[in-house]
Amino acid sequence: MKMLAAAAATLLLATTPGANLKFSFKDTEGKKVALSDFKGKVIILDFWATWCVPCKAEIPGFIELQKKYGPQGLQIIGLSVDDPPSTARKYAVEMKMNYPVLLAEGKEDILKAYDPIPSIPVSIVIDRQGRIVSRHLGIASMDVFEREISALF
Repeated sequence: MKMLAAAAATLLLATTPGANLKFSFKDTEGKKVALSDFKGKVIILDFWATWCVPCKAEIPGFIELQKKYGPQGLQIIGLSVDDPPSTARKYAVEMKMNYPVLLAEGKEDILKAYDPIPSIPVSIVIDRQGRIVSRHLGIASMDVFEREISALF
């Protein structure tokens, strides 16, 4: 049942549209970070918020994936879509998030660029060429992410 739910929540894209990496955000320390800085890496772009229970459930798995696959070129990027900077910063520190947490509160243009973002969490897997490989609506198993990203190295 768990596997079925994860499979149902994953949209594998038959066509591989390019990911829009032309956005810049401040990180939790106030430093400006451009998504294009990560081009050439396998990216998991995670739309989340601190109040979102399923989002919180995924973060420990993303931390582990970053540890395991970061040296091979994985870059997880957390886009906090509905938190003020102080809340996102405190949460990232408490969770020991080992990947960039960028502040996208009020940035509707990023939500439109990766449409549909009907709710969170939404995670987008992007290959080294900048193509969207899959989109996960809702919580997904880390096994699913691991299978997808390991095929991209």
